[in-house]
Amino acid sequence: MKTHTLKLCLPAFVGAACLWSVAGRAAVPTEFEMAEAARWVAAKFKAATDRAKLGPGLYVIANHGSVQLDARGGKPMRIGNQPCSQGLYCHANSQVIVRLPAGGAEFAAAVGVDSNEQTSGGRGSVHFAVQVEGRERFKSPLLREGMAGVPVNVDLGGATEFVLLVDDGGDGIACDQADWTGARVRLKDGREIWLADLPLTEGAGRKPLSLDPPFAFTYDGRPSADLLKNWKVARASRDLDKSRVEHSLTYTDTASGLQVRCAALEYRDFPTVEWTVYFKNNGQSDTPLLTDIQALDLLLDRPAEGEFILHHLKGDDCTPDSYEPCRLTLAPQSEHHFAPVGGRPTCRGFPYFDLEWRGAGLIVVVGWPGQWAAHFSRDGAQGLRVRAGQELTRFKLNPGEEVRTPLMVLQFWKGDRVRAQNIWRRWMLAHNLPRTRDGHLPPPIFTSCSGGFFPGLRCNEADELRFIDAFTQAGIKLDYWWMDAGWYPCGTDWAQVGTWTPDTARFPRGLKAVSDHAHEKGMGLIVWFEPERVTPGTWLYQNYPEWLLGRDGETKSLPSHRNVKKMVGIFWKPATRQANEKPKHSNRVKFHRSASALQLHSAALGAQISSGDRRR
Repeated sequence: MKTHTLKLCLPAFVGAACLWSVAGRAAVPTEFEMAEAARWVAAKFKAATDRAKLGPGLYVIANHGSVQLDARGGKPMRIGNQPCSQGLYCHANSQVIVRLPAGGAEFAAAVGVDSNEQTSGGRGSVHFAVQVEGRERFKSPLLREGMAGVPVNVDLGGATEFVLLVDDGGDGIACDQADWTGARVRLKDGREIWLADLPLTEGAGRKPLSLDPPFAFTYDGRPSADLLKNWKVARASRDLDKSRVEHSLTYTDTASGLQVRCAALEYRDFPTVEWTVYFKNNGQSDTPLLTDIQALDLLLDRPAEGEFILHHLKGDDCTPDSYEPCRLTLAPQSEHHFAPVGGRPTCRGFPYFDLEWRGAGLIVVVGWPGQWAAHFSRDGAQGLRVRAGQELTRFKLNPGEEVRTPLMVLQFWKGDRVRAQNIWRRWMLAHNLPRTRDGHLPPPIFTSCSGGFFPGLRCNEADELRFIDAFTQAGIKLDYWWMDAGWYPCGTDWAQVGTWTPDTARFPRGLKAVSDHAHEKGMGLIVWFEPERVTPGTWLYQNYPEWLLGRDGETKSLPSHRNVKKMVGIFWKPATRQANEKPKHSNRVKFHRSASALQLHSAALGAQISSGDRRR
C-alpha cells in the first residue's frame, strides 16, 4: 500500500540510514576509497590483481594488534616520564609504510618503549628503524621500558614514501609496545604533516582479492564456482562518459547454450560499482534447472581486532518503529537473513545495508522490485560471506528466453560512517535521480491522500471529493491527489488484490468523478495498484489461472510484464472508443505501483526510473 511506496523514495533524498549532513565533514571520496573500488573492479571484471596507486596515508603491513593514533588504549603515550598525545603507538613486530602527498624533506620523532601497567619494570625490548627508498636511514639502540626517548631526524631527500619498522630485539614480542611520539614530516614545499593526521589502513599487506565473479548460481545441480572455470569467458570495458566505465563479463556454456552476462558500471567520481546479471538461453532446447541465483556472493576479511557491525533498517510495517535504524554485531558463527514480506520490497525489510569494520566499511544495496533477500554468514575466524539477490529462484529457460537478477551496488568507504553515507547520497543525486531536459532536478511534487482515514483503506467517492475540497478550502495547493489502495472490490481489507476495477458500491461512477473533481481544483490524479500479487477469490484468480504462479488457495503472483499488459488491456479498455480512434490519455493521470529501493521515483508523480532506464 501507499505507505510502503511513499517512504521508498527516502534514500534518494534523506538517505537509507540517517544520511544527514554533518557540518565540517566533507562528503568527498578520498583517493584511498577510489583506489579500493578500482582494485575490486579490476579483480572481478578484469581478472587483474594490480591495484590502483594508493594515495597519501599510513599503510600497516605488519603489527601485533592495531596501530593506534595519538594514544595508547585511549590514554596519552608515555616514554619514561614524558607523556605525549601526538604520534603512533605500535607493537613489535611492526611495519608501517608512510605515503606523503608531496616530496618530503625531513621526518622527526622521538621513540621508546611505552611506559604503562603492562611494561613497567623495564619490560619490552625493541629496535626502531626508518627506511627510505629501500635504504636504512635510522636505527635505534636496543630500547627498554623506562629508558629516555631517542630523537629521530631523517633526511627524506624528496621521497614520497618511507617505512617505519619496529623489531622484537631478538627475544620475542612480549611487552614490545613501541611509541613514535611527535611523529611528523616537513615537506619540501614547507608544509608540516603530523603522521597521525594521515588516513590509517590496517592490513595493507592483505592477500590479493579473489578473481572469482561477484555472483553465484547452481546449474543442473552444480555450483557455478565449479562450472565457470571450464566455460568460455569474454571480458570487455568501454568508457561511457567522463564519469562512468562499463564492464561486461560473459560466460558461455557451449553444451547447453546458456549465456551468463554480468553488466557493470564503475564510477570515476565515486567509490561505487553496480551490476546486473543476465541469463539467456541461446540453445535449441530448454536449459537444465537454474537455482539459487545470487546477484552478490562476496567474501570479506576484517582486521584482527574489532568485529563486523551491520547497520540496517527495519523496513515498514505501518507501525511507529517503521524504518527504525538498527545496529547488529555479526558475531563469529552467526547467520543473519533479511527479506521483505509479501513481495513488497520495503515491507518489514529494507534492502540498504552499511557494513562496518574497524575504521572502514562497505555499503551494500539490493535494488529490484519484489522478494529480494540478503544473507550475512560469519565464519569462526575473521571472515564474512555476503549473499544477496532474489530470495527464491528455481526454473528452466526456454530457447531465446532471458532473465535478470536484481541490481547490486557496492560503495567502499574509509573513516567516518556518516560521511560515507553522505557520499552515497551524493552519488544517488548525481547519477540516479531523474532530470529535466536541461539537466536539472525536477521540482518537488506536493500530494496527499485520504486512504489512511478509512478502515482497510476502503475509501469512497463522496469522501474522496470531500477531502479534495478540504485541502482546497484550507488553501493547500496540491499538485496531485493520490487514490491509495482500496478503491477496488476488496472485502474488508485493501490487501485483497486482483480485481482491478473500481468498487461500484463505493465508486458508482468509477474513478472519473474523482478525477474530474481533482482536475477542476487544479490537481492531477494518482491511482495506486499492485498487479504482481493476486489473492484468492479475485477476478484474475478465478478467470486467468494460467497467468499465475503459486499454490491453489494461496496468494499467487502475476510474473510476466506481458501478462500485466494483458491485464491492463482487459480492465482499462475504453468503452466508447471507435475502431479508428486513438485512445485518449490525460497527462494529469498517473498509475502508481510498488517499486524497489533503487527504482528511484517521485512518489507524487508515480513515475518509475529504474537502473535500466538510466543513461547508457
